[in-house]
Amino acid sequence: MRIVPAVDIRGGRCVRLVQGDYGQETVFSEDPVAQARQWHEALGEGLIHIVDLDGAKAGYCCIEPQLHALAAARIPFEVGGGIRTLDSVRTILRAGAARVILGTAAHRDPDFLQAACREWPGQIAVGIDARDGKVSLSGWLESTATDAEEFAQSVEAAGAARIIYTDIARDGMMRGPNLEATRGVARAVGIPVTLSGGISALEDIRAARTLEPDGVDEIIIGRALYERAFSVQEAQAALRG
Repeated sequence: MRIVPAVDIRGGRCVRLVQGDYGQETVFSEDPVAQARQWHEALGEGLIHIVDLDGAKAGYCCIEPQLHALAAARIPFEVGGGIRTLDSVRTILRAGAARVILGTAAHRDPDFLQAACREWPGQIAVGIDARDGKVSLSGWLESTATDAEEFAQSVEAAGAARIIYTDIARDGMMRGPNLEATRGVARAVGIPVTLSGGISALEDIRAARTLEPDGVDEIIIGRALYERAFSVQEAQAALRG
């Protein structure tokens, strides 16, 4: 199991939102590339989770210069946020991303998801954001009747290499992750699952280790690191026991 620090970018700055609410933004760094470098150096290896918050609204990549800077610094990263076309996927991968994360578009346009998975096998992940077990779209503003576990199975069938599962009610709230919902999604599929949302203490990380036999092998951590609830090194030590 691996720790994946999150760097959310809006207006060229590193920020964190509460439950995806753009009106509840905290700026943590004026330089997201420097912040990613700090997390990467603390990790020693592994990915940085990059979210293009402006892209999520605009529908195209708004952080290409930052992505090139990350690649030039040899910082491995994945990117999500408003990726709706094959051209956008191509742009982000050419900028150096190890993975591209599709969200709303994967739900609304299954053909797009399948085409992306065919063209870039192993590099397409799908972000499933859920509230009460149902998929939410468009930056969590739109609720659906789609069951998260069933949707997970459909994206696996389409060729996705990974699922990043976020429980909306926990994201940015520092209240602990939804382990049971994450376990349900992981057990429903055969591809790896990343846990996202709610990690607030080292005990949450230790508890998340129980998900590893079900196929959960990564934990995205955002606000807890920025608010210094614990360090990257302490998080890694918690994974080891």
